Amino acid sequence: MTRTGVRLFLLVMFVITLVETAVFYTLAGEIIHVVSYATLCALAWWSVLRTGRRPHHRPRPRHRSAPTLQWVARVTVTEQGGRERLPWVLVAAGMTLWFAGDAYELISAHFLGGAPAVGISDAFWLGGYPLMAAAMALMARRRAPGRLWGAVVDALTLTVAAGAVSWQFIMKPLAEGGTLAESAVPLLYPFADVVLLSGALLVAMSPGVRTAPTRLVLAGAVWFLGMDLAWNVLPYFVSEDLYGRLGAAMVFGNALLVAAGMHPARLELTSPGPEITVLHPARIFFLAVALMTAPLLTLVADDKITAVVASAGCALLVIVRFTTAVREQERAQELLAQQARRDPLTGLANRSVLRDRLARAVPAPDDPIAVLYLDLDGFKEINDKYGHEAGDAVLRAIADRLSAAVREQDLVARLGGDEFVLLLPGVGADEAVRLAERLLTDVAWPVPFEGHHLVVGASIGIAARTALGDEALLRVADAAMYRAKQLGRGRYVLS
Repeated sequence: MTRTGVRLFLLVMFVITLVETAVFYTLAGEIIHVVSYATLCALAWWSVLRTGRRPHHRPRPRHRSAPTLQWVARVTVTEQGGRERLPWVLVAAGMTLWFAGDAYELISAHFLGGAPAVGISDAFWLGGYPLMAAAMALMARRRAPGRLWGAVVDALTLTVAAGAVSWQFIMKPLAEGGTLAESAVPLLYPFADVVLLSGALLVAMSPGVRTAPTRLVLAGAVWFLGMDLAWNVLPYFVSEDLYGRLGAAMVFGNALLVAAGMHPARLELTSPGPEITVLHPARIFFLAVALMTAPLLTLVADDKITAVVASAGCALLVIVRFTTAVREQERAQELLAQQARRDPLTGLANRSVLRDRLARAVPAPDDPIAVLYLDLDGFKEINDKYGHEAGDAVLRAIADRLSAAVREQDLVARLGGDEFVLLLPGVGADEAVRLAERLLTDVAWPVPFEGHHLVVGASIGIAARTALGDEALLRVADAAMYRAKQLGRGRYVLS
């Protein structure tokens, strides 16, 4: 469905909701409710069936037979479709359970002698809440794979605070008086709202794009929570004739979820999104409110134990969140430091690391040390003929070969372009020459790339001294490398 179609659908459903609310207690209202609700359930399952049908465009893999490509394509589309479809299956199932509860209540009222205060309808209605919450939790997990811990802690903090308020002002009054069934079942609805709230908070706080589909899902959750809250609060202020019409308004909340499932950008809810590096001010504000809510309850609540437990829970979650944020900051700083000292293409050390190691590798005049300065021969021709991707493949392959040829205490660095340096502490001239001869052979091995075999050579300059400064040692090896190139490439020169 197009974006315009989604807007038109919501407008029509809003008008239907208003009409149903006006005629809620009549036969016409019941017919409108059943037809509109059944239509929404059908659309929800239809959106499930169409989710994941259209595969994303992917580059065609090379060097595979046609049957293999077809099998890989089928498996890829099936796996993607299943991952995208599961949250919407849960949404459609939860919606269907809610409709089943409404339908059974109408059947009981018309054909079974009246609807009981607590009955099978409650099982259907209560069963829909965990399915909706699970669907939203899966959406959050799909949006931020491996990056959801911060959102989970923040959502739990807000949920604990909301649960404490709900217990004090909604659940506890419902639990007082009446039989076990009459008090326990109504008590489950606020608890189910807290579960639904936790799922909505996970979606709201998870990283990812937040355009119309995400807003529609969150709006649907807020709509349900608002209707349930009104259902518990309005009886104290208005007659049943007025607050009973909220049953008609619940249909529009389902329409919001169906609109999200039919939206052309619905994949944002089940696809990995960009990582959020800063906390939104609104998120900080709500977390602060949650942290203050539980302590304030101790001042106004009769149930001090619940307030104290909620305060302790919120405090513990805040400590966990703070610890997590500090560790994330430490990992980010460590990653930045590592990136500043590593070549991004090959993962080798860069010039800064090489200079530090050179300064530490020549502590005394009598300590032997060797430097091999290596420049690739024929690399520019590969770049010009096959492109930069081919050149990058060659550089990565050469980096792996150089790293495999040295000891653990040695250092391999890329200075930029096609220039590499090997720092060999404790290695004399003879051993450095033998390594250079082996590297000339290793570097010359072809590098496979997209059906081609790319071949480069190397010119190596060797500086092996016992009493030479770090920068001078590097300059001598560089000069020796240029002499090797002048002598015909594919060779080494010992200075």
